[in-house]
Amino acid sequence: MKFDEATWSAINLLRQERRRSFQQLADEAFRDLLEKHHKAVGLKAQLQESLAEEGIPRPRRRPPKAAND
Repeated sequence: MKFDEATWSAINLLRQERRRSFQQLADEAFRDLLEKHHKAVGLKAQLQESLAEEGIPRPRRRPPKAAND
């Protein structure tokens, strides 16, 4: 990725202040961007989104079995 000097300086300062790597900041930024545009992240979320688009209700979870059953 290429950034102009001012943007890179701001990112680098934020990275130092938050004690995060550039990768961690990028992961957070892209995760937020995907959420903003209602895009699912991960297979489970994508499958749930696909079911919702088709109008199929989410399957209910079974309650856990008791130890003495």
